[in-house]
Amino acid sequence: MNSFAPPKRLQGIEKSVIRQLLDRALPGSINLGLGEPDLPTPEVIRRAAVKAIIEEQNGYTTHAGLQSLREKVAAQYPYLEQKPERVVITAGSQESLYLALLSLVDEGDEVLLPNPGFVAYPTIVKMAGGTSRFYRLPRDRGFAFDADEFRGALTPRTKVVVCISPSNPSGRTLSKDDLANIAEAVRDHGAYLVSDEIYRELYYTPRRPESLSSFHDRTIVISGLSKSMSMTGWRLGWLCGDEAVVRAALVLHGYVTTCASTVSQKAALVAWTTEAEEARAAFRETFRARRDHMLGLIESELGMRAVTPDGAFYTMLDVSEFGDSMKVAEALLEERVITVPGAGFGSEAEGFLRVSFCADYDTLAEGVQRIKKGLNRVR
Repeated sequence: MNSFAPPKRLQGIEKSVIRQLLDRALPGSINLGLGEPDLPTPEVIRRAAVKAIIEEQNGYTTHAGLQSLREKVAAQYPYLEQKPERVVITAGSQESLYLALLSLVDEGDEVLLPNPGFVAYPTIVKMAGGTSRFYRLPRDRGFAFDADEFRGALTPRTKVVVCISPSNPSGRTLSKDDLANIAEAVRDHGAYLVSDEIYRELYYTPRRPESLSSFHDRTIVISGLSKSMSMTGWRLGWLCGDEAVVRAALVLHGYVTTCASTVSQKAALVAWTTEAEEARAAFRETFRARRDHMLGLIESELGMRAVTPDGAFYTMLDVSEFGDSMKVAEALLEERVITVPGAGFGSEAEGFLRVSFCADYDTLAEGVQRIKKGLNRVR
């Protein structure tokens, strides 16, 4: 009997380095690796879900999702002109990313990705038949955007450019000037922008980061409630933008998912209420305090340097003096603390670990102590 071989487009694709390390973690490990809020989903969301489960029928919605929910999403982005037909509700933002890239990318197209950037980007580009190219967010500038690097990375074959702000893994945000530079360069070039804005509501800057869609109409926005409302398991995201692209994505979505969870969609309708906004603000303050606590521990207990994030819930810890990032992360596993090697996010992050602060103060303190012990193993 012949052994199974996956089709060419899937060959070489494996679990992400994040999941591989989680699979290898010892019992009792402290998880500073996975990007998942540990806070409870706000009560206003849970109440709405319970009401829908007990009192209502919850069959399929249309493929695109509840009209009332798409209207609420469309109202968040002026470039959509209040048109719900330019929005698809998805099973989390990662499905949105998959739909967007498979709808836009043809065999041989180049997709320009941030380095460092989310681990799924190059994998999905490969699934779509495209080729990944990268623009550097230089480590010696704390992973900040560099307009010259960006322009220099565009080529005649660039079909799509992906941006993320706040960033996974660094937590850095793109300023208005950065967004204007990106939009100008891409407008001259004629490429589409895919803007991953899943962390946009988790920010520590004076104002919420701008949406790239405010600067360039040919932007496909990817977002959802997983991070800002602590709803990772509810699988509620959205894709929005150019009507023709959204129609193409909707066809694919219909075959892949049919529709996002009806209960999650109904619960999400209250995510724009005053009570939900107060919960978002409280989440931000909790994570801001944890960020500052974690950075203080890294300085006082480890005597090391870490990036101060503008948003999201990660910092990048510089461990370059101890060797390559995978070797260091593996040593920390032996001390029962999970981190993510920077190399998994791109060459520019080699020598760093992504460390999440989605944990209470005591857990963060114990995690840093275990990191300290692990680093002593590789000195």
